[in-house]
Amino acid sequence: MRTRRISAATSLAVLFSSVVLAGGAANPAAADSSKFLPAASVGDIVADGVHKRVFISDPTGGKVLVADYNGAVVGAVPSLPGVTGLDLSADSGTLYAAVPGADAIVAIDTAALKESARYATGSDTDPKYPALAGGKLWFGYGSAGSGQIGSLDLSGAEPVVSLAQDTNGTWYGAPTLASAPGAPGVLAAGMEGQSPTELATYDVASGTATRTAYTRTDGGNMRDLALSPDGTQVVVASGYPYTHQGYRTSDLTPGIAYPSDAYPNAVDIAPNGMVAAGIEGWYSPDVYVYKPGSTTKPVRTYDFPNTGTSSGSDTLDPAGLAWAPDGGRLFAVTVNSLGVRSLRVLTDPVRSVTTVTVNAPAKATRGKKLTVTGTAASNSAFAAGARATVTRTDIESPKGKALPAVALKSNGAFSFTDTPPAGGTVTYKVSYAGDATHSAGSGSDKAAVSRAATSLSLNRNKALYAYGTDVSFTAHLGTTYRNRTVELWVDPYGADKPKRLVRTGKVNSKGNLSTTVDMTRDTTVTAVFKGDGRYAARTVASTAYAKVRVSTSVAKQYRTARIGSTSYAYFHKKTNPAFTTTMSYYKNRKYQLSLELYYRGKWYAAGSQYFKLGTNGRSTVTLTGTHETGYRMRVRASYVNNTSGDYVNSTTHGAWKYFYFTK
Repeated sequence: MRTRRISAATSLAVLFSSVVLAGGAANPAAADSSKFLPAASVGDIVADGVHKRVFISDPTGGKVLVADYNGAVVGAVPSLPGVTGLDLSADSGTLYAAVPGADAIVAIDTAALKESARYATGSDTDPKYPALAGGKLWFGYGSAGSGQIGSLDLSGAEPVVSLAQDTNGTWYGAPTLASAPGAPGVLAAGMEGQSPTELATYDVASGTATRTAYTRTDGGNMRDLALSPDGTQVVVASGYPYTHQGYRTSDLTPGIAYPSDAYPNAVDIAPNGMVAAGIEGWYSPDVYVYKPGSTTKPVRTYDFPNTGTSSGSDTLDPAGLAWAPDGGRLFAVTVNSLGVRSLRVLTDPVRSVTTVTVNAPAKATRGKKLTVTGTAASNSAFAAGARATVTRTDIESPKGKALPAVALKSNGAFSFTDTPPAGGTVTYKVSYAGDATHSAGSGSDKAAVSRAATSLSLNRNKALYAYGTDVSFTAHLGTTYRNRTVELWVDPYGADKPKRLVRTGKVNSKGNLSTTVDMTRDTTVTAVFKGDGRYAARTVASTAYAKVRVSTSVAKQYRTARIGSTSYAYFHKKTNPAFTTTMSYYKNRKYQLSLELYYRGKWYAAGSQYFKLGTNGRSTVTLTGTHETGYRMRVRASYVNNTSGDYVNSTTHGAWKYFYFTK
């Protein structure tokens, strides 16, 4: 157990809905999560392994928040003005909170989540940092210029508070205290925010605090400290230097240093010795996890993303780290530029991230051996005999086929050969299940494996049909291996009729599959063979064209008679003929009405004009003006692709209608 400092942040959190985000962008565990934390500041964080709860003090809010192991807030203990440091009893039954605004140490029942006792520490003592050691609860207290260490003895019939336990007068302000159950007689202390940082250790086994070592470090602006489980090392998170410095508790000489980055602001050590070193960093990983005593590479790192409510990434709150007692989870409090805090649950912190890279040849030949290489990259070596599973997925094994497992070298490198039985896109996936020191990981790569070409044809291409003709389109498929299925798609011209699948089936014994299309528009029919293990996919298209249905009638003539073999409508010169056109309708369609005049044995164009077709597919035009007598004339209606306002049919000319003017 250890107790730490108070956050300097006092900005009020902006309330917003809970969000779930990846716990680390650089190498996240799949189950890492983040939940909104309604805290205006953070003083300390402690994890309770018995009740699976996390306690976070909020000095500005005057409360202790309670969250479950998934990060969701499930309760709060109020009326704790300025509550700062926290420490948990050995049986996890009681949480002790230092409450400077009440000059008291408050006991909280961790099962009932309510205050169970309040122990006064004396007027204006301002206790802040409690730590259980040597059978007592020790606490740092005092205002600027009068820092001291006190103790609370709860072993007798009545609680006993003893002040001024540091007879050396070491502290300018209330020191941060740290202890560890594995070393009940050792108490470590440091001065938060001081430059250079002062550290001291005490022997409290006798019930009194005897200072055993003292130093001024080369670091400054200490934000947090933690004691190793055996009490032999104290690790300090100071703004400078950019490492988490370790000191021997026996004499406080520098020991191991855990590399991190600018600016260290949090540290916690799990009961198994794993070190979580945190920094306040926007542009680098926020948390570095180390095996005890190892400084070469972190087991893993976490880089916290933006919660989506501010600029820049979220940063770790000072002293915002706490291990679950079993080391299976690491809890972190982060804050964004708007003062919004989140409780992040990092669920696989003690295992190195495994990133699997697979390299298959870009192209390969079906039935011939190929070689796949790759690496299972991790910050720690793989044990002898470590193996990864291999799965091949192809057109004949869409759910994947297991191949022999591949051995991993100590550096994670692997290599295997395979002879792909099927062509097309072949995917090789290599998966490592994980172990005690490595997380699970997988990767894949694809190879384009050659296949033979087959023939696929479709009739009726460029054929022209009368409106409404039922036309049979037939696809013919050549030699294949196993797949004899063809899809037939029909795509009529015009955005209002999308392409649709009209038939899927096996070709007959002659290799044919047909569908019938009602040709009311120009239409593209597509045949699709999706390929099989030995023959490549193939697609062919056939576009056939459809005329419109068009006719023209003449009205207001006084008689009908033949001139030669052609029937003419006769009009008096003062009568205006009416020409009614009927045509297949399409939105905004127009038709061309053309006039011709017969002169000296030839027909000559006498003018043309476009007219809008009615929504009922009909339109009537009256020929006005002065009508010359004695001339043969004719008229017809036409649909002209594109010029008639659309492109869904092929150009179609109606039949000529002949007429003649008399006196």
